[in-house]
Amino acid sequence: MFTTRVTHLLGIRHPIIQGGLARVAGAELAAAVSNAGGLGQIASAGLADAAALRAEIRRCRALTDHPFAVNFPIGRGDIWPALEAALEEGVRVIALTAGNPAPYIARCQAVGAKTLVLTAGPELAKKAEAAGADMVATVGFEGGGHIGRSDETTLVMVPRVVAAVTIPVLASGGIATGAGLLAALALGAEGVELGTRFVATTEARAHPAYKQALVAAAPADTMLIKQSLGMPGRVLRSRHAEAIRAAETAGAPQEEIVAMIAGGVNARGTDAGELDTSYVWAGQCVGLIGQVEPAGAVVARMMDEAMAGLARLRGMTA
Repeated sequence: MFTTRVTHLLGIRHPIIQGGLARVAGAELAAAVSNAGGLGQIASAGLADAAALRAEIRRCRALTDHPFAVNFPIGRGDIWPALEAALEEGVRVIALTAGNPAPYIARCQAVGAKTLVLTAGPELAKKAEAAGADMVATVGFEGGGHIGRSDETTLVMVPRVVAAVTIPVLASGGIATGAGLLAALALGAEGVELGTRFVATTEARAHPAYKQALVAAAPADTMLIKQSLGMPGRVLRSRHAEAIRAAETAGAPQEEIVAMIAGGVNARGTDAGELDTSYVWAGQCVGLIGQVEPAGAVVARMMDEAMAGLARLRGMTA
């Protein structure tokens, strides 16, 4: 086992956190990761309202007695009702992505909930720390979904963020194995947050075609979209994703691009498996995913791999 400030803060055995995957991370996935010793997250994005989130939280609590988190993307409408519902239901780990987290952090502090803020780079991490975040995750260029505006990789970004803040740092982007966990710890991180790897699990609420596409993909089968909007995200390459990038390159009107990236278009791939006429999030770590399997098996194998890697490194010391 690896004991870090993150495992202490969250009350978990292993420093492995499942990302807040919109429309994919429900009670079943969150509970499976938490039961395996990591921290699972329920995604509020994709749920109809606060009542739906309450139901999801209660379903998760029926499946695990271990800590789990709820993820909130700032800027996608008013998240206050859903946040209040989560806190009223006793959730004590809240993850915040995008936007200004300060008012939400203050509310969580008032009830003793821990906060994790997803950032990209030292400056945003310092702002999150100043706002009172208990920990930050920083995502590099390799990551799936929304990433930072620079081309900075996880290998470079993590030690820079660790040097910039005093709170614990989670490494994210390109991590899917125990070797990645071990590398992140060596860089100064105190845990990892994984997104793409947990999409390709039996408990994830993603269409089987999406999961199998992740297994079959290579890193070059991912690409960036939404750069012209100042909010780049990495997706699986598809006909529709190529059309989005072509429209951006051609300088198409913003409203045209926004229509192409609407949530319903993403849901068409995530929920219905219509991958070529939609876009679905995926990081370059697709090249490290060999099969769709239970989330608990992912956590267990990562820990075994990390400990074996540590033993190998110890064998290299004089």
